[in-house]
Amino acid sequence: MPEPFKNVFNLELVRLMALHFSRNFPEFLSDGFISHVEKEFDELEFKQRSQRISEAMAAYLPDDFEAAARVIEQSLGDKIQGDWTLATSNERGISGWAILPMAQYVANKGQEQFERAMELLKEMTKRNTSEFAIRHFLDAEPERTLDVMKTWASDDNLNVRRLASEGCRPRLPWGLRLKKYVEDPDPVIGLLEVLKDDPSEYVRRSVANNLNDISKDHPDTVCNIAKSWLKNASPERVALIKHACRTLIKEGHKPTLLALGYAEVALSSVTLSVSSPILAFGSHIELVAELSSSSDVTQPLMIDYIVHHQKANGSTSPKVFKWKTIELAAHSDIRVKKKHTIKPITTRTYYPGIHTVELQVNGNVVAQTQFELTM
Repeated sequence: MPEPFKNVFNLELVRLMALHFSRNFPEFLSDGFISHVEKEFDELEFKQRSQRISEAMAAYLPDDFEAAARVIEQSLGDKIQGDWTLATSNERGISGWAILPMAQYVANKGQEQFERAMELLKEMTKRNTSEFAIRHFLDAEPERTLDVMKTWASDDNLNVRRLASEGCRPRLPWGLRLKKYVEDPDPVIGLLEVLKDDPSEYVRRSVANNLNDISKDHPDTVCNIAKSWLKNASPERVALIKHACRTLIKEGHKPTLLALGYAEVALSSVTLSVSSPILAFGSHIELVAELSSSSDVTQPLMIDYIVHHQKANGSTSPKVFKWKTIELAAHSDIRVKKKHTIKPITTRTYYPGIHTVELQVNGNVVAQTQFELTM
């Protein structure tokens, strides 16, 4: 059984943080800091553990933020260039997961010393990420904070450049929702424009995720960005755009599909069938789609399928699944298969009954079938 994710925050890490804080602040009460954190620590979940460490920092570091900032800065460990989840704290200093509660401390205590807080978050993100903490500053002072982040977009350190994008995602998972940018993403889009051709795939992936966030509230805006950015685009930028538009693609947003080259398809016949009309919970069925072209030219196809899951109240909830991207030659036929499994998962509760399955090609539903789920 895998170790619980929350254990990235553990008492060994807390003791290591105390060691580095005490080296740089001789008056630091290490035993008090550790005792503050470890009370009922095993019962705390991931966010609660991070919050507890941040609270202990507030209790035992100097009350003066500038003095505390010096201790934190001098305690920082090895810089990273890339995936922040791979960084670790060691005898040289603090990096990796321990940065998250430290950055939260800056968000809580550094609002009145904006410039110093920005400097500290920039240094911290070179050892992990400040993407959650920076959002509190964006929420309080959006224009001022975004101006700083625009300078980070041209920084030599790729993790700082990534922070410029990741930190202002309107709907960052686990993070404070930036309602201002949910409503009006234009300030964010200007920053993303600077980063769209960043040499780091890690940074470009963040740009794509930011645009995907925006697409959930402003689909036509992201579609228009895709059209613009596809002009004379490098393969790397094309990949960014496709990833940025993944939600729009799954939803069958036709202008976006057209921009990506998936026009309405010309078919003379199409069928969708299932290997069995009954699916027992915990097992699978096979979907089979057969399509015949009526076009004189080759057609690119983006094939998805939609399962309408039963809900407790008798209504249904659609879920789009990716199937296949393929080219259909002129006046030819294709037959594609897909195994679909329904088994226990943490993100969905299944209910028995008839489940309709729709075949979606280039954003259009072209066939359907159904099966009965038994529990």
